[in-house]
Amino acid sequence: MRWPLPIAADNAAMHLLVPFAAPLSEPGRAALKSLSLPRLEALLSSLAPGPRDDGDEYSLTPPHERALARALGWVGADGRLPWAAWLAARDGIATGDAAWALLSPAHWHLGTDQVGFTDPLALALDEAASRELLEAVRGLFESEGYTLRYGAPLRWYLAHDTLADLPTASPDRVIGRNVDRWLVADPRARLIRRLQNEVQMLLYTHPINAAREELGLPVVNSFWLSGCGRAQPALAPAGLAVDERLRAPALAEDWAAWSAAWRALDAALPAPDTAPLRLTLCGERSAVSFASAPRSLWQRVGGRFARPQAQALLETL
Repeated sequence: MRWPLPIAADNAAMHLLVPFAAPLSEPGRAALKSLSLPRLEALLSSLAPGPRDDGDEYSLTPPHERALARALGWVGADGRLPWAAWLAARDGIATGDAAWALLSPAHWHLGTDQVGFTDPLALALDEAASRELLEAVRGLFESEGYTLRYGAPLRWYLAHDTLADLPTASPDRVIGRNVDRWLVADPRARLIRRLQNEVQMLLYTHPINAAREELGLPVVNSFWLSGCGRAQPALAPAGLAVDERLRAPALAEDWAAWSAAWRALDAALPAPDTAPLRLTLCGERSAVSFASAPRSLWQRVGGRFARPQAQALLETL
């Protein structure tokens, strides 16, 4: 997911949030062990450790989304943060008091023993094709009482009262994995499951998909529902920047590319003693924050706060 947030101004307190900073898979862990991050090491030496957000890899909401929600001043249970209403407003949609859901056009692929979910960014879907596909499925949703709106090629929106508190998994949890693990058992989701089946049948023979197949592109054959809820008042976190360069290679489990992206990110990190600064590193289970803080005389003489080295720290996420 791409977050529409401003980059820190020169006179603003910068909060740098880094999703997918640490993997859980064995190949990912091996890549992490061989990674050298000298600027991160130096930066951690100048920042004071802050709170941790510990969780597990099976939460519906990943750590980076929990961290962003806190920065926006939101409250909400796992899988119940109103990303759809927030993003819809930024796409120019009047959200009002309705409950919204993000409807992401998607490619589901049938494997030998599971159905997988491809990163929607890999669809390379343009506006014209996205709008045509949305119109093709509109009747299925509106016949069930949903309001359907276009926001962007990969962002469609649904509104309905049943979406007010429906728990859903973030797409970042599902990409590259078996979708069945992440389809919640809430009775209100039964209609969504039926609509997913109907959308798959309707789009199977759609001319846009026929053309995409000829070009070797993944077809749009389903959708993912996420970010349900009514809009919450949101803070304007000036200076908050989400660096997503690790996301795509992590989700693709391309650990050579992920390592290269981490080295590039490391080279672009602020210099030690940049102030005021906050850094939040997010893995698949947990997140940890560091922030500028006055150092004691001993710390000034020693030149660093006592903390784990970067690699050891990332392994805890």
